[in-house]
Amino acid sequence: MNTTTVDVIDAQTRFLELLSRVIAGDEIVVTQEQKPVARLLPVESTLKPRVAGLHAGLGWVSDDFDDPLPDEFWVSDNETPA
Repeated sequence: MNTTTVDVIDAQTRFLELLSRVIAGDEIVVTQEQKPVARLLPVESTLKPRVAGLHAGLGWVSDDFDDPLPDEFWVSDNETPA
């Protein structure tokens, strides 16, 4: 990781360029009157990698999954099927 120091005024005018460098993995230290006031760092991913087959065999689908639903499912209790 490369670290670059820039003055706050320079950081304002070059923000998009500096942001691109942060996305690429660099660190940017912003200074005001030669004192560090902020640090721009890439955000580390909080996502865990997915594991293929982790839940293999735990799912279940009924044998009649694709069968049409009965008319009673589509009609309220107060109606009769057409």
